[in-house]
Amino acid sequence: MTVLVITGTGTEVGKTVTTAAVAAVAVASGRSVAVLKPAQTGVRPDERGDADEVARLAGAVTARELARYPEPLAPATAARRSGLPPVRPEEVAEAAAKLAVEHDLVLVEGAGGLLVRFDEAGGTLADTAGLLGAPVLLVASAGLGTLNTTELTARELGSRELELAGVVIGSWPDAPDLASRCNLADLPVVAGVPLLGAVPAGAGALEPAEFRARAASWLAPRLGGAWDGEAFTAWATAPKG
Repeated sequence: MTVLVITGTGTEVGKTVTTAAVAAVAVASGRSVAVLKPAQTGVRPDERGDADEVARLAGAVTARELARYPEPLAPATAARRSGLPPVRPEEVAEAAAKLAVEHDLVLVEGAGGLLVRFDEAGGTLADTAGLLGAPVLLVASAGLGTLNTTELTARELGSRELELAGVVIGSWPDAPDLASRCNLADLPVVAGVPLLGAVPAGAGALEPAEFRARAASWLAPRLGGAWDGEAFTAWATAPKG
């Protein structure tokens, strides 16, 4: 896969840290990697954005933003309120295609969920994935409520005949509750694709060297890692004590 689109079931589910883990594993294998953030919201010009954070954690990657808006809102709303031009799916696809000429892997990290609007015409990350013909990796939360949002996203991708590559749990808790443990078995069922990893909560706070050393243990072989979904599920759901 030359271009991989990374979306989430919503905000604050671990998309950026998951993107960094995928990038770190690819860089460690000798691949050249670019990360593209179409619309960065809620960040001042002098602050580090999500693409910069991926580069900090993952190492030698090309980080690029297409637009930055100061308010923490959906891109279309943030663009309108700031008076700045919106990002359009065609622009994102063109930028990703250009990066793919010079990189082995391009990661396109969306804002929020799959159907968050880029512009007033209703363009979304799903439209970008369609233009690129790229698979989509879905980052989901671990706990209660994740099954509904995961299935809705999977159904939308299916209705557009877009490939859902798999699901990664973006922030696996240190002390998972019953819902989180049960969701390890249920997420692949509702999504119709396998779990491809579980990134531990707080992984983004690790020192970059440790993050890079551990990233492969969080991701399945399809993403270049060594994570074993069956073994992880058995361990996480086994009676404790």
